[in-house]
Amino acid sequence: MKHLPIKLTIDESAPGAFVWTLLQTDDSGAPQKVVKAAEDVYDSYEAALAAGTRAMDAELRRSAATDQRKRATA
Repeated sequence: MKHLPIKLTIDESAPGAFVWTLLQTDDSGAPQKVVKAAEDVYDSYEAALAAGTRAMDAELRRSAATDQRKRATA
């Protein structure tokens, strides 16, 4: 099973305001498009990282489930 290459980034949009973004990348790791972005601002880098990691895990699980369904119906 091959997942889309996804990169998690954390940015401090304003002092003390952190947001995460999931980016689909090409094979060399260059960002291609935004897959999902935080809807909330987090008070710390660690909180944004934890939330972004959960979002990335959910996205990878969703992608894997979609791939499984496609293989099952092929």
